[in-house]
Amino acid sequence: MKPTTLDEAMALTKKFTERPSNEELLKLYGLYKQATEGDNTGERPGGFDFKAAAKYNSWLSLKGKSQEEATQEYIDFVGNLSEKYI
Repeated sequence: MKPTTLDEAMALTKKFTERPSNEELLKLYGLYKQATEGDNTGERPGGFDFKAAAKYNSWLSLKGKSQEEATQEYIDFVGNLSEKYI
């Protein structure tokens, strides 16, 4: 099943029977944040919070991408992952 909206894609991720790889999860996070909030303008996480820093960097890497484009990429990426994890 290929999602057509952000809400459908989000719902589909909850049906995954396996956990995606860390790289896939970071890509999902970055695309979702860019799609819903636009460019990352927050402060970089401090020191040894590696998970927060990775999430921050994933979102920051999408700076300048339109929310519409990020939304479509998120939907397409979830559709591809669903073939692997459902």
